[in-house]
Amino acid sequence: MKAIKNIGLLIFLVGLGIFALLPLTGTFTLSGESLQTVLKEQNIQSELFVTEMENNVVGKEFNGIGALSSKVTSALENTNAQHRKNKEYNKIMYTSPHDMAATFAKISGEGFIVSNKILMWFLTFGLAIIGALLFILPNVILLGKKGIKNDGIYHENATNKGWIAWLVFIFLVSFYLVLYFRPEYAVNWTYTLDPLSQWLSGNPAGHWFVYGFMYSTVMSVMAVRMYIKYRHNTYQMVRTTSVLFFQIVFAFLIPEIMVRLQMPYYDFKNIFPLDFDFFFQWNLRSLLNSGGIGLFILVWGIVLTLVVVPVMVYFFGKRWYCSWVCGCGGLAETLGDPYRQHSSKSLFSWKVERWLVHGVLVFVVGMTLMTLYSFFTQSGTVIGIKTQSVQSAYSFLIGAIFAGVIGTGFYPIFGNRVWCRFGCPLAAYLGFVQRFKSRFRITTNGGQCISCGNCSTYCEQGIDVRAYAQKGENIVRSSCVGCGVCSAVCPRGVLNLENGPLKGRINPTEVLLGNDVDLMELVNKKS
Repeated sequence: MKAIKNIGLLIFLVGLGIFALLPLTGTFTLSGESLQTVLKEQNIQSELFVTEMENNVVGKEFNGIGALSSKVTSALENTNAQHRKNKEYNKIMYTSPHDMAATFAKISGEGFIVSNKILMWFLTFGLAIIGALLFILPNVILLGKKGIKNDGIYHENATNKGWIAWLVFIFLVSFYLVLYFRPEYAVNWTYTLDPLSQWLSGNPAGHWFVYGFMYSTVMSVMAVRMYIKYRHNTYQMVRTTSVLFFQIVFAFLIPEIMVRLQMPYYDFKNIFPLDFDFFFQWNLRSLLNSGGIGLFILVWGIVLTLVVVPVMVYFFGKRWYCSWVCGCGGLAETLGDPYRQHSSKSLFSWKVERWLVHGVLVFVVGMTLMTLYSFFTQSGTVIGIKTQSVQSAYSFLIGAIFAGVIGTGFYPIFGNRVWCRFGCPLAAYLGFVQRFKSRFRITTNGGQCISCGNCSTYCEQGIDVRAYAQKGENIVRSSCVGCGVCSAVCPRGVLNLENGPLKGRINPTEVLLGNDVDLMELVNKKS
Protein backbone atom coordinates (compact mmCIF):
# COMPACT_ATOMS: atom_id res chain seq x y z
CA MET A 1 0.00 0.00 0.00
CA LYS A 2 2.88 2.36 0.74
CA ALA A 3 4.23 1.78 -2.78
CA ILE A 4 0.86 2.79 -4.29
CA LYS A 5 0.79 5.94 -2.17
CA ASN A 6 4.33 6.84 -3.24
CA ILE A 7 3.44 6.30 -6.91
CA GLY A 8 0.36 8.48 -6.44
CA LEU A 9 2.45 11.19 -4.80
CA LEU A 10 4.94 11.07 -7.69
CA ILE A 11 2.18 11.36 -10.33
CA PHE A 12 0.59 14.20 -8.38
CA LEU A 13 3.90 16.08 -8.20
CA VAL A 14 4.46 15.63 -11.95
CA GLY A 15 1.03 17.08 -12.75
CA LEU A 16 1.54 19.88 -10.25
CA GLY A 17 4.98 20.61 -11.67
CA ILE A 18 3.73 20.89 -15.26
CA PHE A 19 0.87 23.09 -14.06
CA ALA A 20 3.35 25.37 -12.24
CA LEU A 21 5.61 25.66 -15.31
CA LEU A 22 2.85 26.55 -17.77
CA PRO A 23 2.78 30.28 -16.89
CA LEU A 24 6.45 30.58 -17.92
CA THR A 25 6.08 28.97 -21.33
CA GLY A 26 4.26 29.66 -24.61
CA THR A 27 4.57 31.80 -27.71
CA PHE A 28 2.49 34.92 -28.34
CA THR A 29 2.04 36.95 -31.52
CA LEU A 30 -0.56 39.71 -31.68
CA SER A 31 -2.05 40.42 -35.09
CA GLY A 32 -3.50 43.73 -36.22
CA GLU A 33 -6.93 42.14 -36.50
CA SER A 34 -6.74 40.85 -32.91
CA LEU A 35 -5.72 44.31 -31.72
CA GLN A 36 -8.78 45.85 -33.37
CA THR A 37 -11.00 43.19 -31.79
CA VAL A 38 -9.79 44.08 -28.30
CA LEU A 39 -10.06 47.81 -28.95
CA LYS A 40 -13.68 47.38 -29.98
CA GLU A 41 -14.59 45.09 -27.06
CA GLN A 42 -12.90 47.38 -24.52
CA ASN A 43 -14.17 50.55 -26.21
CA ILE A 44 -10.66 52.06 -26.17
CA GLN A 45 -10.53 55.55 -27.69
CA SER A 46 -6.85 56.33 -27.23
CA GLU A 47 -4.92 56.81 -30.46
CA LEU A 48 -1.69 56.99 -28.46
CA PHE A 49 -2.28 53.49 -27.07
CA VAL A 50 -3.05 52.11 -30.53
CA THR A 51 0.13 53.64 -31.92
CA GLU A 52 2.29 52.22 -29.12
CA MET A 53 0.78 48.78 -29.52
CA GLU A 54 1.28 48.83 -33.28
CA ASN A 55 4.91 49.96 -32.93
CA ASN A 56 5.99 47.67 -30.08
CA VAL A 57 3.66 44.65 -29.99
CA VAL A 58 1.72 43.91 -33.19
CA GLY A 59 3.42 41.39 -35.46
CA LYS A 60 6.24 40.63 -33.02
CA GLU A 61 6.78 37.16 -31.55
CA PHE A 62 7.17 36.93 -27.77
CA ASN A 63 8.55 33.83 -26.07
CA GLY A 64 6.94 33.66 -22.66
CA ILE A 65 4.19 35.79 -21.20
CA GLY A 66 6.62 38.03 -19.32
CA ALA A 67 8.00 39.65 -22.48
CA LEU A 68 4.53 40.42 -23.87
CA SER A 69 3.20 41.59 -20.51
CA SER A 70 5.97 44.16 -20.02
CA LYS A 71 5.23 45.73 -23.43
CA VAL A 72 1.46 45.91 -22.91
CA THR A 73 1.60 47.24 -19.35
CA SER A 74 4.24 49.80 -20.38
CA ALA A 75 2.07 50.96 -23.29
CA LEU A 76 -0.98 51.35 -21.06
CA GLU A 77 0.83 53.18 -18.25
CA ASN A 78 2.71 55.53 -20.60
CA THR A 79 -0.45 56.34 -22.54
CA ASN A 80 -2.50 57.04 -19.43
CA ALA A 81 0.26 59.27 -18.05
CA GLN A 82 0.27 61.29 -21.26
CA HIS A 83 -3.53 61.64 -21.26
CA ARG A 84 -3.48 62.87 -17.67
CA LYS A 85 -0.80 65.37 -18.56
CA ASN A 86 -2.92 66.61 -21.48
CA LYS A 87 -6.09 66.51 -19.29
CA GLU A 88 -7.71 64.11 -21.78
CA TYR A 89 -9.61 62.28 -19.04
CA ASN A 90 -12.12 60.71 -21.43
CA LYS A 91 -9.30 58.73 -23.06
CA ILE A 92 -7.80 57.34 -19.87
CA MET A 93 -8.08 53.54 -19.61
CA TYR A 94 -8.98 52.46 -16.09
CA THR A 95 -8.43 48.76 -16.75
CA SER A 96 -5.65 47.18 -14.68
CA PRO A 97 -2.44 46.93 -16.79
CA HIS A 98 -2.15 43.25 -15.91
CA ASP A 99 -5.77 42.55 -16.84
CA MET A 100 -5.08 44.26 -20.17
CA ALA A 101 -1.96 42.13 -20.64
CA ALA A 102 -4.03 39.00 -19.93
CA THR A 103 -6.60 40.06 -22.54
CA PHE A 104 -3.99 40.48 -25.26
CA ALA A 105 -2.15 37.30 -24.24
CA LYS A 106 -5.36 35.28 -24.45
CA ILE A 107 -6.09 36.39 -28.02
CA SER A 108 -2.49 36.08 -29.28
CA GLY A 109 -1.39 32.69 -27.91
CA GLU A 110 -0.11 30.07 -30.34
CA GLY A 111 1.92 26.87 -30.39
CA PHE A 112 1.70 23.47 -28.69
CA ILE A 113 -0.40 24.45 -25.65
CA VAL A 114 -3.06 26.24 -27.70
CA SER A 115 -3.20 23.41 -30.25
CA ASN A 116 -3.40 20.57 -27.66
CA LYS A 117 -5.75 21.88 -24.99
CA ILE A 118 -7.24 18.53 -23.94
CA LEU A 119 -3.81 16.86 -23.75
CA MET A 120 -2.49 19.72 -21.62
CA TRP A 121 -5.53 19.39 -19.35
CA PHE A 122 -4.66 15.74 -18.81
CA LEU A 123 -0.98 16.49 -18.15
CA THR A 124 -1.89 19.05 -15.49
CA PHE A 125 -5.30 18.66 -13.87
CA GLY A 126 -5.66 15.04 -14.98
CA LEU A 127 -2.37 13.78 -13.55
CA ALA A 128 -2.86 15.77 -10.35
CA ILE A 129 -6.33 14.24 -9.82
CA ILE A 130 -5.12 10.67 -10.54
CA GLY A 131 -2.10 11.08 -8.29
CA ALA A 132 -4.11 12.52 -5.42
CA LEU A 133 -6.66 9.70 -5.60
CA LEU A 134 -3.91 7.06 -5.65
CA PHE A 135 -2.42 8.70 -2.58
CA ILE A 136 -5.79 8.72 -0.79
CA LEU A 137 -7.53 5.49 -1.86
CA PRO A 138 -5.13 2.93 -0.29
CA ASN A 139 -6.66 4.02 3.02
CA VAL A 140 -9.81 2.17 1.92
CA ILE A 141 -7.98 -1.14 2.25
CA LEU A 142 -6.46 -0.11 5.57
CA LEU A 143 -9.69 1.10 7.11
CA GLY A 144 -9.69 -1.18 10.12
CA LYS A 145 -12.23 -0.47 12.82
CA LYS A 146 -14.59 2.45 12.66
CA GLY A 147 -13.75 5.61 14.55
CA ILE A 148 -11.11 8.33 14.55
CA LYS A 149 -7.76 7.52 16.11
CA ASN A 150 -5.54 10.45 17.03
CA ASP A 151 -2.51 8.37 16.01
CA GLY A 152 0.32 9.77 13.93
CA ILE A 153 -1.33 13.09 13.15
CA TYR A 154 1.92 14.88 13.98
CA HIS A 155 4.13 12.17 12.49
CA GLU A 156 3.34 12.58 8.78
CA ASN A 157 4.75 15.21 6.42
CA ALA A 158 1.29 16.05 5.10
CA THR A 159 -0.10 16.93 8.53
CA ASN A 160 2.80 18.06 10.74
CA LYS A 161 4.08 21.05 8.77
CA GLY A 162 6.53 18.76 6.95
CA TRP A 163 7.76 19.14 3.37
CA ILE A 164 4.43 18.15 1.82
CA ALA A 165 2.62 20.78 3.87
CA TRP A 166 5.16 23.44 2.91
CA LEU A 167 4.86 22.46 -0.74
CA VAL A 168 1.07 22.92 -0.53
CA PHE A 169 1.63 26.26 1.21
CA ILE A 170 3.97 27.54 -1.53
CA PHE A 171 1.64 26.35 -4.30
CA LEU A 172 -1.51 27.87 -2.79
CA VAL A 173 0.11 31.23 -2.03
CA SER A 174 1.66 31.41 -5.52
CA PHE A 175 -1.64 30.45 -7.17
CA TYR A 176 -3.56 33.19 -5.36
CA LEU A 177 -0.88 35.79 -6.08
CA VAL A 178 -1.14 34.99 -9.80
CA LEU A 179 -4.93 34.93 -9.66
CA TYR A 180 -5.32 38.34 -8.03
CA PHE A 181 -2.28 40.30 -9.17
CA ARG A 182 -0.79 38.73 -12.32
CA PRO A 183 -3.71 37.22 -14.29
CA GLU A 184 -1.67 37.25 -17.52
CA TYR A 185 0.40 34.39 -16.11
CA ALA A 186 -2.78 32.30 -15.84
CA VAL A 187 -3.48 32.48 -19.59
CA ASN A 188 -1.89 29.11 -20.39
CA TRP A 189 -4.03 27.57 -17.66
CA THR A 190 -7.14 29.03 -19.28
CA TYR A 191 -6.33 27.32 -22.60
CA THR A 192 -6.61 23.89 -20.94
CA LEU A 193 -10.15 24.73 -19.79
CA ASP A 194 -11.42 26.47 -22.93
CA PRO A 195 -13.40 23.41 -24.13
CA LEU A 196 -15.30 23.13 -20.84
CA SER A 197 -15.91 26.88 -20.60
CA GLN A 198 -17.16 27.03 -24.19
CA TRP A 199 -19.56 24.18 -23.45
CA LEU A 200 -20.94 25.80 -20.28
CA SER A 201 -21.08 29.53 -21.01
CA GLY A 202 -20.20 29.78 -24.69
CA ASN A 203 -17.10 31.85 -23.86
CA PRO A 204 -13.37 31.07 -23.65
CA ALA A 205 -12.08 30.42 -20.14
CA GLY A 206 -10.73 33.30 -18.08
CA HIS A 207 -8.58 33.15 -14.96
CA TRP A 208 -11.66 33.24 -12.71
CA PHE A 209 -13.04 30.21 -14.55
CA VAL A 210 -9.76 28.45 -13.76
CA TYR A 211 -10.29 29.40 -10.12
CA GLY A 212 -13.84 28.05 -10.05
CA PHE A 213 -12.84 24.79 -11.71
CA MET A 214 -9.79 24.37 -9.49
CA TYR A 215 -11.89 25.09 -6.40
CA SER A 216 -14.53 22.52 -7.34
CA THR A 217 -11.99 19.89 -8.37
CA VAL A 218 -9.90 20.18 -5.21
CA MET A 219 -13.01 19.99 -3.04
CA SER A 220 -14.24 16.90 -4.92
CA VAL A 221 -10.93 15.03 -4.62
CA MET A 222 -10.45 15.90 -0.97
CA ALA A 223 -14.08 14.98 -0.27
CA VAL A 224 -13.09 11.40 -1.08
CA ARG A 225 -10.67 11.60 1.83
CA MET A 226 -13.44 12.99 4.06
CA TYR A 227 -15.78 10.13 3.13
CA ILE A 228 -13.10 7.61 4.08
CA LYS A 229 -11.97 9.29 7.29
CA TYR A 230 -15.45 10.03 8.64
CA ARG A 231 -17.27 7.01 7.20
CA HIS A 232 -18.62 6.10 10.65
CA ASN A 233 -20.35 9.47 11.08
CA THR A 234 -23.52 10.17 9.08
CA TYR A 235 -23.46 13.86 9.97
CA GLN A 236 -20.00 14.32 8.41
CA MET A 237 -20.92 12.33 5.30
CA VAL A 238 -24.06 14.39 4.64
CA ARG A 239 -22.34 17.65 5.49
CA THR A 240 -19.50 16.96 3.06
CA THR A 241 -22.00 16.11 0.34
CA SER A 242 -23.85 19.35 1.04
CA VAL A 243 -20.85 21.68 0.66
CA LEU A 244 -19.84 19.81 -2.51
CA PHE A 245 -23.30 20.27 -3.99
CA PHE A 246 -23.48 23.98 -3.23
CA GLN A 247 -19.98 24.62 -4.57
CA ILE A 248 -20.28 22.65 -7.81
CA VAL A 249 -23.90 23.48 -8.64
CA PHE A 250 -24.50 26.94 -7.16
CA ALA A 251 -21.04 28.51 -7.24
CA PHE A 252 -19.66 26.96 -10.44
CA LEU A 253 -22.29 25.60 -12.85
CA ILE A 254 -25.32 27.87 -12.40
CA PRO A 255 -23.43 31.18 -12.81
CA GLU A 256 -21.78 29.92 -16.02
CA ILE A 257 -25.11 28.74 -17.43
CA MET A 258 -26.68 32.10 -16.52
CA VAL A 259 -24.06 33.84 -18.66
CA ARG A 260 -24.95 31.56 -21.57
CA LEU A 261 -28.59 32.62 -21.12
CA GLN A 262 -27.60 36.31 -21.22
CA MET A 263 -28.14 36.78 -17.49
CA PRO A 264 -25.85 38.36 -14.87
CA TYR A 265 -23.15 36.08 -13.45
CA TYR A 266 -24.29 35.42 -9.88
CA ASP A 267 -23.74 32.91 -7.08
CA PHE A 268 -27.10 32.62 -5.28
CA LYS A 269 -25.54 31.26 -2.09
CA ASN A 270 -23.22 34.24 -1.61
CA ILE A 271 -24.33 36.51 1.21
CA PHE A 272 -23.38 40.08 2.09
CA PRO A 273 -21.05 41.02 3.78
CA LEU A 274 -18.97 38.06 2.55
CA ASP A 275 -20.09 39.18 -0.91
CA PHE A 276 -18.66 42.59 -0.09
CA ASP A 277 -19.09 44.16 -3.54
CA PHE A 278 -22.81 43.35 -3.78
CA PHE A 279 -23.71 47.01 -3.12
CA PHE A 280 -20.90 48.52 -5.18
CA GLN A 281 -22.15 51.03 -7.76
CA TRP A 282 -21.12 48.93 -10.76
CA ASN A 283 -22.98 45.89 -9.44
CA LEU A 284 -26.14 47.81 -8.53
CA ARG A 285 -26.25 49.45 -11.97
CA SER A 286 -25.62 46.11 -13.66
CA LEU A 287 -28.47 44.45 -11.76
CA LEU A 288 -30.88 47.33 -12.29
CA ASN A 289 -30.12 47.30 -16.02
CA SER A 290 -30.65 43.52 -16.31
CA GLY A 291 -34.43 43.61 -16.10
CA GLY A 292 -36.48 41.21 -13.98
CA ILE A 293 -33.67 38.77 -13.18
CA GLY A 294 -31.44 41.61 -12.00
CA LEU A 295 -34.17 42.97 -9.71
CA PHE A 296 -34.80 39.46 -8.36
CA ILE A 297 -31.10 39.02 -7.56
CA LEU A 298 -31.04 42.39 -5.79
CA VAL A 299 -34.10 41.56 -3.66
CA TRP A 300 -32.81 38.02 -3.04
CA GLY A 301 -29.47 39.35 -1.77
CA ILE A 302 -31.13 41.79 0.62
CA VAL A 303 -33.66 39.26 1.97
CA LEU A 304 -30.93 36.65 2.37
CA THR A 305 -28.88 39.01 4.53
CA LEU A 306 -31.62 40.62 6.63
CA VAL A 307 -34.20 37.82 6.98
CA VAL A 308 -32.88 34.37 6.08
CA VAL A 309 -29.61 34.67 8.03
CA PRO A 310 -31.06 35.56 11.47
CA VAL A 311 -33.95 33.09 11.12
CA MET A 312 -31.71 30.19 10.09
CA VAL A 313 -29.09 31.00 12.72
CA TYR A 314 -31.78 31.09 15.40
CA PHE A 315 -32.91 27.57 14.58
CA PHE A 316 -29.66 25.91 13.43
CA GLY A 317 -26.75 28.15 14.44
CA LYS A 318 -24.16 29.48 12.02
CA ARG A 319 -23.37 25.90 11.00
CA TRP A 320 -26.26 25.96 8.47
CA TYR A 321 -24.11 28.24 6.32
CA CYS A 322 -20.48 27.98 7.47
CA SER A 323 -20.38 24.18 7.46
CA TRP A 324 -23.12 23.21 5.01
CA VAL A 325 -23.30 25.88 2.28
CA CYS A 326 -20.35 28.27 2.19
CA GLY A 327 -17.66 27.70 -0.44
CA CYS A 328 -14.93 29.04 1.86
CA GLY A 329 -16.07 26.65 4.56
CA GLY A 330 -16.34 23.83 2.03
CA LEU A 331 -12.73 24.27 0.95
CA ALA A 332 -11.65 24.50 4.59
CA GLU A 333 -13.48 21.27 5.43
CA THR A 334 -12.02 19.29 2.51
CA LEU A 335 -8.64 20.63 1.42
CA GLY A 336 -8.04 22.06 4.88
CA ASP A 337 -9.07 19.06 6.98
CA PRO A 338 -5.52 17.59 7.19
CA TYR A 339 -4.39 20.84 8.85
CA ARG A 340 -7.21 21.53 11.29
CA GLN A 341 -5.01 20.56 14.27
CA HIS A 342 -2.77 23.59 13.61
CA SER A 343 -5.45 26.08 14.71
CA SER A 344 -4.05 27.91 17.73
CA LYS A 345 -5.92 27.38 21.00
CA SER A 346 -4.08 30.15 22.90
CA LEU A 347 -5.79 33.00 24.73
CA PHE A 348 -3.78 35.48 22.65
CA SER A 349 -5.17 34.02 19.40
CA TRP A 350 -8.69 34.28 20.78
CA LYS A 351 -8.19 37.97 21.63
CA VAL A 352 -6.75 38.69 18.17
CA GLU A 353 -9.63 36.78 16.60
CA ARG A 354 -12.30 38.83 18.37
CA TRP A 355 -10.80 42.19 17.49
CA LEU A 356 -9.83 41.30 13.94
CA VAL A 357 -13.00 39.57 12.71
CA HIS A 358 -15.29 42.22 14.20
CA GLY A 359 -13.00 44.95 12.90
CA VAL A 360 -13.41 43.61 9.36
CA LEU A 361 -17.19 43.55 9.87
CA VAL A 362 -17.19 47.21 10.95
CA PHE A 363 -14.97 48.05 7.96
CA VAL A 364 -17.26 46.42 5.40
CA VAL A 365 -20.44 47.89 6.91
CA GLY A 366 -18.92 51.38 6.95
CA MET A 367 -17.72 50.97 3.36
CA THR A 368 -21.18 49.82 2.27
CA LEU A 369 -22.89 52.79 3.91
CA MET A 370 -20.48 55.09 2.09
CA THR A 371 -21.18 53.24 -1.17
CA LEU A 372 -24.95 53.53 -0.85
CA TYR A 373 -24.70 57.19 0.08
CA SER A 374 -22.54 57.84 -2.99
CA PHE A 375 -24.90 55.84 -5.19
CA PHE A 376 -28.07 57.71 -4.20
CA THR A 377 -26.49 61.17 -4.00
CA GLN A 378 -24.27 60.73 -7.07
CA SER A 379 -21.34 61.91 -4.95
CA GLY A 380 -17.90 60.31 -5.06
CA THR A 381 -16.92 61.36 -1.53
CA VAL A 382 -18.28 61.09 2.00
CA ILE A 383 -16.98 63.63 4.55
CA GLY A 384 -14.06 64.24 2.25
CA ILE A 385 -13.13 60.57 1.82
CA LYS A 386 -13.27 59.04 -1.66
CA THR A 387 -15.63 56.07 -1.72
CA GLN A 388 -13.64 54.45 -4.51
CA SER A 389 -10.45 54.62 -2.42
CA VAL A 390 -12.13 52.82 0.49
CA GLN A 391 -13.53 50.16 -1.85
CA SER A 392 -10.12 49.62 -3.45
CA ALA A 393 -8.45 49.35 -0.03
CA TYR A 394 -10.95 46.75 1.14
CA SER A 395 -10.77 44.77 -2.12
CA PHE A 396 -6.98 44.65 -1.92
CA LEU A 397 -6.37 44.17 1.81
CA ILE A 398 -9.36 42.00 2.74
CA GLY A 399 -10.76 40.57 -0.49
CA ALA A 400 -7.42 39.56 -2.02
CA ILE A 401 -4.65 39.43 0.60
CA PHE A 402 -6.61 38.28 3.67
CA ALA A 403 -9.37 36.10 2.16
CA GLY A 404 -7.25 34.67 -0.66
CA VAL A 405 -3.51 34.63 -0.11
CA ILE A 406 -3.55 34.29 3.69
CA GLY A 407 -7.00 32.83 4.25
CA THR A 408 -6.39 29.80 2.02
CA GLY A 409 -2.65 29.75 1.39
CA PHE A 410 -1.84 29.50 5.08
CA TYR A 411 -3.96 26.38 5.72
CA PRO A 412 -0.92 24.10 6.21
CA ILE A 413 0.65 26.53 8.71
CA PHE A 414 -2.13 28.11 10.77
CA GLY A 415 -4.99 25.65 10.31
CA ASN A 416 -7.88 25.43 7.90
CA ARG A 417 -10.15 28.21 9.12
CA VAL A 418 -7.76 31.17 9.06
CA TRP A 419 -10.15 33.35 7.04
CA CYS A 420 -13.35 32.08 8.68
CA ARG A 421 -11.94 32.59 12.15
CA PHE A 422 -10.02 35.86 11.85
CA GLY A 423 -11.40 37.72 8.84
CA CYS A 424 -14.80 36.70 7.48
CA PRO A 425 -17.33 39.50 8.17
CA LEU A 426 -20.25 37.16 7.50
CA ALA A 427 -18.90 34.73 10.11
CA ALA A 428 -18.78 37.63 12.57
CA TYR A 429 -22.39 38.55 11.76
CA LEU A 430 -23.58 34.94 12.02
CA GLY A 431 -21.60 34.45 15.24
CA PHE A 432 -23.11 37.54 16.83
CA VAL A 433 -26.62 36.18 16.25
CA GLN A 434 -25.59 32.67 17.35
CA ARG A 435 -24.04 33.87 20.61
CA PHE A 436 -27.05 35.85 21.78
CA LYS A 437 -30.11 34.43 20.00
CA SER A 438 -29.82 30.84 18.82
CA ARG A 439 -31.06 27.42 19.87
CA PHE A 440 -27.82 25.80 18.70
CA ARG A 441 -25.19 24.59 21.15
CA ILE A 442 -22.91 21.63 21.78
CA THR A 443 -23.93 19.83 24.94
CA THR A 444 -21.43 17.86 27.00
CA ASN A 445 -21.35 15.18 29.66
CA GLY A 446 -18.34 15.73 31.85
CA GLY A 447 -18.83 12.49 33.74
CA GLN A 448 -17.73 10.45 30.74
CA CYS A 449 -14.87 12.70 29.53
CA ILE A 450 -11.50 10.92 29.72
CA SER A 451 -9.51 14.05 28.79
CA CYS A 452 -7.99 12.46 25.69
CA GLY A 453 -7.89 15.87 24.01
CA ASN A 454 -9.11 14.71 20.59
CA CYS A 455 -11.87 17.33 20.56
CA SER A 456 -9.53 20.27 21.22
CA THR A 457 -6.88 18.92 18.85
CA TYR A 458 -9.30 18.75 15.94
CA CYS A 459 -11.22 21.98 16.64
CA GLU A 460 -10.54 24.17 13.62
CA GLN A 461 -11.81 27.29 15.38
CA GLY A 462 -9.26 27.10 18.18
CA ILE A 463 -11.80 26.34 20.91
CA ASP A 464 -10.49 24.37 23.87
CA VAL A 465 -13.41 21.95 23.75
CA ARG A 466 -11.90 19.64 26.35
CA ALA A 467 -12.11 22.38 28.99
CA TYR A 468 -15.87 22.55 28.47
CA ALA A 469 -16.25 18.76 28.32
CA GLN A 470 -14.38 18.24 31.58
CA LYS A 471 -16.85 20.53 33.35
CA GLY A 472 -19.90 19.17 31.52
CA GLU A 473 -20.59 22.72 30.35
CA ASN A 474 -22.52 23.47 27.17
CA ILE A 475 -20.49 25.14 24.41
CA VAL A 476 -22.12 28.33 23.18
CA ARG A 477 -19.43 30.25 21.28
CA SER A 478 -19.86 32.77 18.49
CA SER A 479 -16.84 31.31 16.68
CA CYS A 480 -18.14 27.71 16.62
CA VAL A 481 -19.15 26.73 13.07
CA GLY A 482 -20.85 23.51 14.14
CA CYS A 483 -18.65 21.29 11.98
CA GLY A 484 -19.25 18.49 14.50
CA VAL A 485 -15.77 17.02 14.19
CA CYS A 486 -15.20 17.35 17.95
CA SER A 487 -18.19 15.04 18.41
CA ALA A 488 -17.01 12.71 15.63
CA VAL A 489 -13.56 12.18 17.16
CA CYS A 490 -14.76 11.75 20.75
CA PRO A 491 -14.30 8.10 21.77
CA ARG A 492 -16.89 8.34 24.57
CA GLY A 493 -19.80 10.19 22.96
CA VAL A 494 -19.42 13.10 25.35
CA LEU A 495 -20.30 15.83 22.83
CA ASN A 496 -23.62 16.29 21.07
CA LEU A 497 -24.82 18.97 18.62
CA GLU A 498 -28.29 20.15 19.56
CA ASN A 499 -30.80 22.75 18.35
CA GLY A 500 -33.83 22.29 20.62
CA PRO A 501 -34.51 23.14 24.27
CA LEU A 502 -32.08 21.69 26.83
CA LYS A 503 -33.02 18.13 27.73
CA GLY A 504 -31.36 15.55 29.88
CA ARG A 505 -28.03 17.31 30.50
CA ILE A 506 -27.32 19.70 33.37
CA ASN A 507 -25.59 22.95 32.57
CA PRO A 508 -23.18 23.69 35.47
CA THR A 509 -23.43 27.41 34.78
CA GLU A 510 -27.15 27.31 35.60
CA VAL A 511 -26.50 25.27 38.76
CA LEU A 512 -23.74 27.51 40.09
CA LEU A 513 -25.67 30.71 39.45
CA GLY A 514 -28.99 29.49 40.85
CA ASN A 515 -30.16 29.75 44.48
CA ASP A 516 -31.05 26.73 46.61
CA VAL A 517 -34.69 26.71 45.48
CA ASP A 518 -33.70 26.92 41.84
CA LEU A 519 -31.15 24.16 42.39
CA MET A 520 -33.71 21.79 43.95
CA GLU A 521 -36.22 22.52 41.19
CA LEU A 522 -33.57 21.86 38.54
CA VAL A 523 -32.44 18.59 40.14
CA ASN A 524 -36.03 17.39 40.53
CA LYS A 525 -36.77 18.35 36.94
CA LYS A 526 -33.76 16.43 35.64
CA SER A 527 -34.51 13.41 37.74
